[in-house]
Amino acid sequence: MSPAAANIALQIRQLRKAYGALVAVDSLDLEVHTGECFGLLGPNGAGKTTTIEICEGLLDPDSGSVELLGRDWRTQARELRELLGIQLQETTFSEKLTVFETLALFRSFYQRSAEVPELLRLVQLEEKRDARVGKLSGGQKQRLALACALVGDPQFLFLDEPTTGLDPQARRQLWDLINQLKSGGRTILLTTHYMDEAEKLCDRVAIMDHGRVIALDTPRKLIASLGVEHLVEYATEGAPLAPAVLQQLRGVRAVSTVGEVTQLQVAELHQTLPALLDKLAAQGAQLTELRTHSATLEDVFVSLTGRHLRDE
Repeated sequence: MSPAAANIALQIRQLRKAYGALVAVDSLDLEVHTGECFGLLGPNGAGKTTTIEICEGLLDPDSGSVELLGRDWRTQARELRELLGIQLQETTFSEKLTVFETLALFRSFYQRSAEVPELLRLVQLEEKRDARVGKLSGGQKQRLALACALVGDPQFLFLDEPTTGLDPQARRQLWDLINQLKSGGRTILLTTHYMDEAEKLCDRVAIMDHGRVIALDTPRKLIASLGVEHLVEYATEGAPLAPAVLQQLRGVRAVSTVGEVTQLQVAELHQTLPALLDKLAAQGAQLTELRTHSATLEDVFVSLTGRHLRDE
């Protein structure tokens, strides 16, 4: 194996999957490097779940290829299952089993596996060793699901929205654990609807829409590609200011509208905001909403597609 090939943990080439007239994945090309945390982002219906399920061996593509850890699902499925860990959006466990019994059960599925006490320590569930699964909190169940994904000591981890529904403290505990796993040399493919999560955890991210990758780079470079530092979002009663008028305000780089909210991409917030307020006052427009924030990955997506990442 060449050094270049050894650095690629997942290689997707011309992947396609359709359900009747609906093309879920459209000639997709993608690579995930060994040892990185790679984020796959996009709104519902973008093709993320279908892509992930094909990579996990749960779906067969119509055409194209997936090479995972140098192996192919068509000929090396058994070997691949020993090398992967998968955490789904929702995992249903037997609520009558204890945490220890659950991990021991999953451990029995693998030829090589981690020790249960070590897994409990890793996900900080040692004190819940003998607790029934049905008595665990949401965050504890998510950590148990991650422990089950790690039980086979996998080289490659699929984490599908691992922190959805968790409170902020539980989310950050899982962030720390995911960073620890990445530091240990594991390759991680992460899907999430939380943009702060992707920015904190991912070395690179790909944004999907309509079955294709429309942007791919590090979070910092994707945000920098906007060419702006801040976003101003506002809404008013009555007719909004015309985009041509807004475009003339000092510091404005781009103008867009999402529903009733007007968004300005701004390079110089301290100059644009007073000018905007003066213009609205001159027109007699009454503000109903006004927000400013630094540019984020979600702003990149809105700029590319006109939709928010959490749109259904």
